[in-house]
Amino acid sequence: MKASVTKTSFGKLPNGKPVDLFTLTNKRGMICRVTNYGTIITELHVPDRAGTLGDVVLGFDNLNEYLRGHPYFGCTVGRYANRIAHGRFTLDDKNYKLAINNGSNSLHGGLRGFDKALWKATPQKDASVQFTYSSPDGEEGFPGKLDVTVTMTLTERNELSIDYKAVTNKPTPVNLTNHSYFNLACSGDIKNHRLILASDFYTPVNAEMIPTGEVRSIQKTALDFTKPVPLGVRFSKLGGKPLGYDHNFILRSNGSSIAARVTDPKSGRVLEVITTEPAMQLYTGNHLDGSITGKGGVIYGPHTGFCLETQHYPDSVNQAHFPSTILNPGETYTQTTVYRFLAS
Repeated sequence: MKASVTKTSFGKLPNGKPVDLFTLTNKRGMICRVTNYGTIITELHVPDRAGTLGDVVLGFDNLNEYLRGHPYFGCTVGRYANRIAHGRFTLDDKNYKLAINNGSNSLHGGLRGFDKALWKATPQKDASVQFTYSSPDGEEGFPGKLDVTVTMTLTERNELSIDYKAVTNKPTPVNLTNHSYFNLACSGDIKNHRLILASDFYTPVNAEMIPTGEVRSIQKTALDFTKPVPLGVRFSKLGGKPLGYDHNFILRSNGSSIAARVTDPKSGRVLEVITTEPAMQLYTGNHLDGSITGKGGVIYGPHTGFCLETQHYPDSVNQAHFPSTILNPGETYTQTTVYRFLAS
């Protein structure tokens, strides 16, 4: 079997523009399908311990379902992943007001973020596709023209590698991520998936999920994943409604070591995440409530998928002591996140 990338039609947008679907296949038979609408990963077929392929991401069978709206299934999130308090920030003594789409805050780039953009796609050699998008100055309230490149590559190690680059003509915040929902069992919930995180600290938040500015230890809390723990075993200790994780963890990894490892005891599938980013949002699909019907007619109820969103800290533009997310002209934003799949 040869590594390859093929293109097929995925339908049309309401304005008539065609949307494509790209199928990436490596020599070992792993398959990734991604569309240039929002650079959404629609399918990801990986082997279990018996070598049987299964689709481990949530999503839809067709473009129309994505166009109706969804909780960021599989997409590239930008210009700024996670939340910015009150949709406001000040940069170089100028105040900026962003689109509000999450209570009083801006979430995942606003009302029409990168997840709803039609990207230009260019197949690369083997199993790789390069996506580009030019975000105009003022889009969703963000300053500066931002030219973004996202390259997705399926490697022979059964890795999905995502490389991000961006340049700007004005200082602007940039915080990109992929928002895939994983379920290594391919069905049911993810409560028995066992997670280990290379993290000793997290950023507490207020009632609107905005960081308070503190950095706290995970020791002796329900956020301690320094040893493997089933995702659902401590939901009740977290409190709040709906139950589940939606927390930003500060990583101690350096871009070459494993930041997170998730194991599904049932299938034997293992997901390892390696990233150059300083943090990761763990989200356990708390707001999936059965109102969404996904691929194959499957109803997505609570905790039927988990996200590991590699990122900078939420609201960094308003928290001067957090790592900076400001990209300046002449600089290049770069980030690499690798999702590696194994079986045990």
